Amino acid sequence: MKKDSRWMEFAGGLLTETLTGLLFPRTCPVCGQIVVPKGELICPGCRKRLCYVSGPVCLKCGKELLTQDGEYCEGCKKHQRTFDKGIALLNYNEVSAHSMIQIKYKNKREYLDFYSLEIIQRLGKTIAKMDPDVLIPVPVHPSRKRARGYNQAEELAKRLSNLMKIPLCTDVLVRTKKTMPQKELTPILRLKNLEQAFLVREEAIWQGMASVLLIDDIYTTGSTIEACARALKRAGMKHIFFVSICIGGDR
Repeated sequence: MKKDSRWMEFAGGLLTETLTGLLFPRTCPVCGQIVVPKGELICPGCRKRLCYVSGPVCLKCGKELLTQDGEYCEGCKKHQRTFDKGIALLNYNEVSAHSMIQIKYKNKREYLDFYSLEIIQRLGKTIAKMDPDVLIPVPVHPSRKRARGYNQAEELAKRLSNLMKIPLCTDVLVRTKKTMPQKELTPILRLKNLEQAFLVREEAIWQGMASVLLIDDIYTTGSTIEACARALKRAGMKHIFFVSICIGGDR
């Protein structure tokens, strides 16, 4: 009877997966079309369109450097960084920007299945060396989360937590200030815009934790990650790292 029960459960799972695939076929995070061949998370040709971060990179934030003999990007040379180190999967360009927009505003959260696996496969060893005790997604203001229905950084963090078996905390770091859009601001004004926007809840207790890995979708000037890092540092966190899907160019 037990064998029959397990077989029925297995068969039921296969049927559910098959029906889901037929009704909601997987679409490509780059072109948006149904992925071929079936079972893949991205079209083979579209994978080649992604611009993966490669060396040399900034020793602080992980941006690709313009020269072979540099150590830090222009942003990290000019601005104080509270975080220890950051890494990213892709260079932010027209292709990746379109994909991030689909995730952020078009509810294409399934694209994060691909990006989370790519992060593990390509950056997993570096994350292991960071040895984070906990993953914390960069929070959005509650009003924006209600309007959108989700926080894309939190959705990514959930997937990474499941894959890496690292605890996830979504209620420790909170965003208390709804800031103006960052796109048209300079790096200095971006950070000023985010001052006091993040805080660590008073009831949050680290319980011996020494390091945190912040999770976000895009790193551009570093203002958001820096504001989060400062809040975490004030709350007593010793080491702060971050990983993002995309990262802006060095300029």
